[in-house]
Order: sequence, then structure tokens, then C-alpha cells
Amino acid sequence: MALRGMMARLGAGGASVETLLDHPVSTPGGTVSGRVEITGGKVAQDVREVRVSLQATVEVESGDSEWREDVRFGTQPVGGAFRLEAGEHRSIPFSFGVPWQCPITTIGGWQLRGMDVGVRTTVDIAGAVDPGDLDRVHITPLPLQQAVLDALGQLGFRFRGADVEKGRLPGSELPFYQEVEFAPPASLARRINELEVTFLAGPGGVDVVLEADRRGGILSEGHDATARLRLGPADADVRRLTPLLDDRIRALGARRGWF
Repeated sequence: MALRGMMARLGAGGASVETLLDHPVSTPGGTVSGRVEITGGKVAQDVREVRVSLQATVEVESGDSEWREDVRFGTQPVGGAFRLEAGEHRSIPFSFGVPWQCPITTIGGWQLRGMDVGVRTTVDIAGAVDPGDLDRVHITPLPLQQAVLDALGQLGFRFRGADVEKGRLPGSELPFYQEVEFAPPASLARRINELEVTFLAGPGGVDVVLEADRRGGILSEGHDATARLRLGPADADVRRLTPLLDDRIRALGARRGWF
């Protein structure tokens, strides 16, 4: 028995954990629900707490170095302390809200490369290696976000990629933010190298941060220019939104001085 107890503390012969999601698709501001299935190992173990979190893969830059790290957010406790007997099975239901500024991972049924968000389950067991489980969740755009993407498509912008960067923008609620990158249409290619779009969503609407990588002219260097739009539910009409975005983006691409 003493040997089994030691092996359980080292992670061998201890409890197993499996998370089952009711539906692996949600939106910013939506919910994720499911249940945590815990099965006891060869010896009884004391569970301190069961937690679920969302986890995103984030790009970090420091000096000349870049790397990726996993960041947990939206953590919720779903089960308190209990004793898990050997071989015992417990099923713990959960439901928690997805933060409004959670990164989008899926657009039009396509998984965005490098965009990984999942539910991380942690079972805190006294004296044992922490067993955990990670289950991918597909985060799809809100109607307002989708309207912006559709309007950019009508303007000729081509999706290039997306990333999640560590840091904060004014209005950020999470320690990271997502940038969706677009190549410009031919009419703006001489002025803009790339357009980056960040959504800062909330229950009342979405702030859209536009950042244009502007090309330099003969007497000027290229640099970034930004603009910010506040959109509400009434702005989800793509026909009205398209000219508004066109005006803002063209203003970002305007250059002073000689071409």
C-alpha cells in the first residue's frame, strides 16, 4: 500500500481525467459546457479542487527573441474538495462563460493556422502530479466581427493569417490580443503593405482596431498608422459597413509629402 501511495504521488496508478464537451463550438461572450469524468486509480486520493480554464497559444517577443507560450484565462472552479476512492468514478458538470475578447479560431468552417484555444481541466490532488486534460474549442466570430470580415472581403482584402500577441491595447481585458492580417487590394498595394485587424468585443458592441503597415515614399519612411471604430449591433449591415471601412482604411494609407 505504501508503494502504491508513492507511485500515485509520482503520477503512476493515480486518477485519470477526461473532459467531455457538450459542443466544441462557441463564440466570444458565449458559453462552454460539459463534464469532467474522474476515475480513481489504485489507491484513494484527496482531491483539493477541480478547475476548468480556457488556454490560448500566445506569441511573445522580448528584444530579438520570439517564442510561443500557453496562457490560461477565464479560470473557473467546478468542484470542491472530496476523497476519491480507488476505482471510484465521478462526473462533474460545468458551464462557464467565454471572455468577450477570446481569440477567434475558426472562420467559415476553416481552422486558422496557429490559432489554438482549448479547455484545460486541472484536478488538484494532494501530493500528486497534477493530471490534466486539454480539449480544443472552436471560437467562431460574432455577427459584427463576421460583418467586418465580409466587408473587407468585398473591398478586395485577402486573408493572410492571424496571431495572438502577448500584451494589451487600450480596452484590452486579457493579457493578449489577436491580430487578423490581410493583404491589400491592388488599388491600395502602393500605399499599404498589410492591414491588421483587432477585435475588442464586449456586451454592447465591438471596437475594431485597424493598423496599416504603410509604405514609404521617396522622401519618407514607411510606418504603422492606426484607427479605431466603435460598432454596435445596428452596424452589422455589410452594405453600410463596407464604405465606412473603405474610408477609414484609405485615410490610413494616405501619405504626406512626395511619392
